[in-house]
Amino acid sequence: MGGHHHHHHPVDISPADARYQAIRRVTLIGSALDLSLALLKIIFGFVAQSQALLADGVHSLSDLATDFMVLFAAKHGSREADETHPYGHGRIETLATVILGIALIIVAVGIAWDALNRMFHPEKLLQPGAWAIVIAGLSVVSKEWIYHYTMRVARKLKSDMLKANAWHSRSDAISSIVVMAGVAGTMAGLPYLDAVAAIGVAVMIAKIGWDMSHQSVNELVDTALDPEQVEAIRRSILEVDGVREMHMLRTRRMGGEALVDVHILVEPRLSVSEGHYISESVRQHLIRQIDEVQDVLVHIDPEDDSEMALSMSLPPRHVVRQQLMQQWQENPAKDEIQRLVLHYLDGKVHVEVFLPVALAGGGAVQELKASVDSLSDIDSIEVCYL
Repeated sequence: MGGHHHHHHPVDISPADARYQAIRRVTLIGSALDLSLALLKIIFGFVAQSQALLADGVHSLSDLATDFMVLFAAKHGSREADETHPYGHGRIETLATVILGIALIIVAVGIAWDALNRMFHPEKLLQPGAWAIVIAGLSVVSKEWIYHYTMRVARKLKSDMLKANAWHSRSDAISSIVVMAGVAGTMAGLPYLDAVAAIGVAVMIAKIGWDMSHQSVNELVDTALDPEQVEAIRRSILEVDGVREMHMLRTRRMGGEALVDVHILVEPRLSVSEGHYISESVRQHLIRQIDEVQDVLVHIDPEDDSEMALSMSLPPRHVVRQQLMQQWQENPAKDEIQRLVLHYLDGKVHVEVFLPVALAGGGAVQELKASVDSLSDIDSIEVCYL
């Protein structure tokens, strides 16, 4: 080996990639656990002739399936925006959350069905031995650990998909507790205990599944943020210097992020660049102040939209310029014009003409101003000197 030292500098990874890697790490740890528990339960289910353990093992395998779905969704959901998905792929995670929620509801129905079935056929009630308790206990501990670990990452990343998957792990832990209760109940001579507990658990799991998928379906159809969040955003926008008023505030969610569109009212005669400066200030202020807000689209209005509608029928700059030049064709001052500024306000055009200072006070200038009467679209002509 020569003296080549390869320094691996930590590459700056994008937030999306960091998010994907965090999701991948926690999910792979979870799936490794799921696989080993599933195998343990199925093997001991055969050995100990325990129906419940076998069923539990199959449940752990179903968790493995959802783990792979989470990995798939996180991978594709974290891709950068591209031509076909200019807003990014965040909604892939949302869709996965809907599916996970539905899967939880199915798991719940399965648990309840199984329990009811056992109640009506007492001979099917569990007669397992101590092994079942040991393995179920192991399962509870490891699944509950995975639940808390996944939940912590989910909260940090604001990922509903991971929260749903965390609940999948917990539903497994809970069904193992039910198995233990059942075994203990049977040993204590209360054969129904397990079935009753199972139905209670099933209802709880179904409710969580419903909440998850319901929330994500809302996101898929662009439901706004909660009223209090919208109110916080509104207050935050109005704090920005230069914002007089705002309307048409629209919000929606995408993955863990919120997107905002808003129209703000500014002083009508600002320059374009100052208007843009205010809109950027609003954008940065919101992104800094409110965690979830990922992007803000700001539309600048010089006046109320209702007034603006009147101005839309006015002629564009080149037509206004032509009209003025025609009016002023006899006037020598017209060739000296340095700059024409047009303000489209209140359904009229207000013109500012910039002339060299040398022309100040001449009759030519008075004439420029007077010509306004014969032009219907023009409200006023102001002359300024440079």
